[in-house]
Amino acid sequence: MKRFTLSDRGFDWINTIFLLIILVLIVYPLIFVLSASISDPQAVSSGRMWLWPVDITFKGYERVFANDAIWLGYKNTIIYTFVGTAIHLFVLLPCAYALSRKELMAKKFILWFILFTMLFNGGLIPTYLVVQSLGMLDTMWAIIIPNVVGAWSILVARAFFQQSIPDQLVEASKIDGASDFYIFIRVVLPLSLPIIAVMALFHAVNLWNQYFNALIYLSDRDKYPLQLILREILVVNQMQLNDPGGSAESLVDQVKTAGLIKYAVIIVSSLPLLLVYPFVQRFFVQGVLIGSIKE
Repeated sequence: MKRFTLSDRGFDWINTIFLLIILVLIVYPLIFVLSASISDPQAVSSGRMWLWPVDITFKGYERVFANDAIWLGYKNTIIYTFVGTAIHLFVLLPCAYALSRKELMAKKFILWFILFTMLFNGGLIPTYLVVQSLGMLDTMWAIIIPNVVGAWSILVARAFFQQSIPDQLVEASKIDGASDFYIFIRVVLPLSLPIIAVMALFHAVNLWNQYFNALIYLSDRDKYPLQLILREILVVNQMQLNDPGGSAESLVDQVKTAGLIKYAVIIVSSLPLLLVYPFVQRFFVQGVLIGSIKE
């Protein structure tokens, strides 16, 4: 058995303490926001609530979910996320796999062309004109298509295919008479679950939090994603606070409710992703280690 020296144990203790500090820094804000969303706003603002809920109330969630548009926003966001992620993987994986093959003609030129897009882009106005000319304004495709795949995603997936799919495996499949399409579907994809999970999660999070593109390209309120609906709730609540016509008592109540709504909105928008992540964590950890270990 390997004997640990005093320096090894000291190193382990330092690592453990360091990781515990990081854990506290990450977990504490999550618990605080969750507790603040169901605590008395006065307790939050006075500092009495610093971790666990105080004087539990659900008025913030009642105000948020009283708006029927919340459910419409959830539905739209779920559609955008699932459809957009599926199209993202459909475009990304074949492209990255093709670029990982040595026999691809003009591979260096294609890679240079992809890298060029990481340094330069057309900007907001040209992109808007392109979306408009393609007839995608005020449609779900205006949210999904413009950012369907990026250069970074292609390069990461390409690195995975190069390191994880042996050339001998592909060559053996070709000797057995398999076509490139068959090899990709039946050989490569089953071995690529880590990168598929990572790329799907990254893109799904981006689509779930989609805000700016929806604000620019969508005018039909029935197509608004969840983030725009939540923004509307916050804006309307802020306008009510700035209304000088209310009594002092009602203004105090509105200020208290505003704090609850703010924290409730954060939980409503973030909770679905927090619930999904544990199911893909195993693949996610494998995927983010791409390139860190070489045989």
